Amino acid sequence: MDVGAVVIAVAGVAGTLGGALLTQRGADKAKRRELEMSQALQEEREDRELRRRCYTELHRDARQFCTALSRHLYVMRDRAVGEEDVQALEAAKDTYRDRWSEALMVAPDAVVDPARAVNGALNAVYGQVKRLEQGNPRPGETLRSAAEAQHAVWTLIAAAREAMRRDLGITTEAGEPSPYSTDANTFFHVFSSPGRGPS
Repeated sequence: MDVGAVVIAVAGVAGTLGGALLTQRGADKAKRRELEMSQALQEEREDRELRRRCYTELHRDARQFCTALSRHLYVMRDRAVGEEDVQALEAAKDTYRDRWSEALMVAPDAVVDPARAVNGALNAVYGQVKRLEQGNPRPGETLRSAAEAQHAVWTLIAAAREAMRRDLGITTEAGEPSPYSTDANTFFHVFSSPGRGPS
């Protein structure tokens, strides 16, 4: 048997096997990459859905807490605060607090920063309302000052909502949020009329 022919035959078989092995390895690598990309896309979708749900609930609960503060101010203006009034305000505050805690673990800084401004403002108004309710206001705290502070929270909520929408890719515009009411003076006037509860 010719040694050269054997070497050529062995080289041919090795080349064929090596080529098949390289092709298989390439196919395996491509499959792994495809699987990794698919998993990354799935994780991205799940993360976006988690943020969307969290933002929806945070926005809703911030609005409800702000509305509860407004309602409480009207109660304080018109009559003595009852236990059910206190419970309604506390329930709105507690629900919002839980949602805020969740958002801190999910949202990026671009959303947390404006949402933190909302959180600080809501808590400041809540503190003012409770001090007025208990008859221990700080100097300068009145129903009107509390109403003005509560009214200002709406603009902060709108700014936080826009940051959430940008993060979700719903909007790319960073416009100036408009105030919720154009007739703020009428709104504030009802809290500074004489003979209407604590001033």
